[in-house]
Amino acid sequence: MSATAGRLRREIAALSPGYGAWVMATGIVSTGLALVREAALSDALFVIACLAFALLLVAYVWRAVGYRQRALADARDPSRAFGYFSMVAAANVIAVRLALARDPTAALVLGAASVPVWLVLTYGILGAMVIGRRAGSMLPGVNGSWFLLVVATQSLSVTSSIVGASHPALTRAMAALAVALWAIGVVLYLMLAVVVTLHLLELDHAPHALSPTYWIYMGATAISVLAAARILQFPASLPVIAATRDVVSGLGFLLWAFGSWWMPLLLGFAIGRHVILHEHLRYEPAWWSMVFPLGMYAAASTAYGRTGHMGFMVDIARGEVWLGFAAWLGVAGAMIGSLLRPPPDPSS
Repeated sequence: MSATAGRLRREIAALSPGYGAWVMATGIVSTGLALVREAALSDALFVIACLAFALLLVAYVWRAVGYRQRALADARDPSRAFGYFSMVAAANVIAVRLALARDPTAALVLGAASVPVWLVLTYGILGAMVIGRRAGSMLPGVNGSWFLLVVATQSLSVTSSIVGASHPALTRAMAALAVALWAIGVVLYLMLAVVVTLHLLELDHAPHALSPTYWIYMGATAISVLAAARILQFPASLPVIAATRDVVSGLGFLLWAFGSWWMPLLLGFAIGRHVILHEHLRYEPAWWSMVFPLGMYAAASTAYGRTGHMGFMVDIARGEVWLGFAAWLGVAGAMIGSLLRPPPDPSS
């Protein structure tokens, strides 16, 4: 029993800030399955997503209290800090799925609760990076997890649209908020894309450098497309929609096309890491960062395709849903296997 408790404490102490990607991936694959009317599978994954979210909330609070210095060190580490945004996105991915289950009030509560966390993380992490004490440049810590800032921001835009559509008294205000958050997310994406791409080109191409977090590069475009699709469902008579509809619609398709272009390249990164560079194939929490973009791409393609009356996007999404589900099964199996594997013997 003491060995189990010791291992649990070690796992909590070393808990990755980005483990919310587990919830993000599970929740969005559940949403995709719901959109193709696979209710039983969708409901099963949704239950898992909710349980995982609750478990991670407890684990992160435990870590913040019991291992405060390690949690703060991660928040100051540019290679790990942006992982904390995964819990903001996780809350709003669950909110999206709750809206499909006709529970907009719960979606409102989750979205509202995630706003202060997003504000603290956004201004805290970025502020500390710019004006805080630092031993050197932040740029060596750049990786794909930085795009979680975009994903979290766009997830709030999606939830704002859901709340606005479900509560007529809030429609005007939520439409303006959704468009504002979407615009912030798009500009942040363009800024980070330059930084991350330049860093990617300067890498030494060691196997660990091509982390699975780079899949969030594509996931950020996909959730931006989903946010655009939700915004386009607001009445065109609303002033903010009348002023921005063409921009949102056009950039939505541009981002979808760019995300589609990225997918084969990201697959090439994975092959390069494990086949050409011979990195050992071993489970790591960042693997969930590969599942989330696949599921989000399916959900975004379905929503934008239906809104824009582009059937080919919906057709693509049907196949992508099952690709995302297959990836989810593979990563879930690897995670379970890693948890069941005996811990290394400290004496050896």
